[in-house]
Amino acid sequence: MRIRLGYVAIALGISQGSPNKTTTVLNLTKIKDKKDQLSKLRRLAEENLATQLRVMRYNAAHHIQVFRITSQLIPLATHPVAFGWDYCEDFRSELLAIGDIVKRHELRVSAHPDHFTILNSPLEHVVEAALADLRYHVNLFEAMELGAEAKLVLHVGGLYKDKAQSIERFKVIFQQLPDTIRERIIIENDDKSYTAKDVLTLCQEIKTPMVLDVHHDHCCNEGIHLEDILPEIFATWGSQIPKIHFSSARESANKRAHADHIAVDEFLIFLNIAKKCNRDFDVMIEAKEKDLALFSLMEKLKEISGVKVINEAEIEY
Repeated sequence: MRIRLGYVAIALGISQGSPNKTTTVLNLTKIKDKKDQLSKLRRLAEENLATQLRVMRYNAAHHIQVFRITSQLIPLATHPVAFGWDYCEDFRSELLAIGDIVKRHELRVSAHPDHFTILNSPLEHVVEAALADLRYHVNLFEAMELGAEAKLVLHVGGLYKDKAQSIERFKVIFQQLPDTIRERIIIENDDKSYTAKDVLTLCQEIKTPMVLDVHHDHCCNEGIHLEDILPEIFATWGSQIPKIHFSSARESANKRAHADHIAVDEFLIFLNIAKKCNRDFDVMIEAKEKDLALFSLMEKLKEISGVKVINEAEIEY
């Protein structure tokens, strides 16, 4: 089986590789003129997009085909201070250039709206804010001319004292989403509330792919072994290549925190479980050292019997 490795948002291997430049609403509102406020946001967005283009070129040069684009490319895009700003039109050529690299090099890109993007909240204004955030992400992908293969990773959301009812509320909202949003959503198990089995059952019912987060499964598990459900998790992807998230725990009291790098022995344990599925898959590395953690893991894998290195970010096992 072939496994491609990717990383999240920021390239530490190049100078100024963070496309996350932003500002706070408090600082922005210190600027009294509305036009000047938008000018500041435009300058930040312009810098982010230029950095993102460099990062995508860097990824392509190093054969890194799996990448998560930051949600902060356009700062405060969904906040009322930016209402009326057509950022996709302002940066049409920059967004098209990013999309062109993605398509030309067959990169697999996604985004992960933050933890405030909650579809199963019982509060209408929270759901409305989540929909606005999802529309923002879809706007960017559409402006890049990327199809539904560019996905949005979501968690199920909160428990709200009743897990079963909260899952049902997610299903209802999910089915009401516009096709342009719904077709991009993939759902991940989390580290506190919704186990891999919970999310697998949900994804099977609503017919959408599941992203297995292996570290989250270690943190939030009710006795189900991955080897028993991994074939079903991969099956939710149909003919698409499944994708998982992988991180190692930081040595601290908070077992949910991510380490700087990936423990190769932990990664091999998962590879041996996955090998029984006999299916190619992609891995999003969620380590603090980003691309450097990817390269470090690849160096360690070179020494492992049974691992064939294809390029800087892909192996066969």
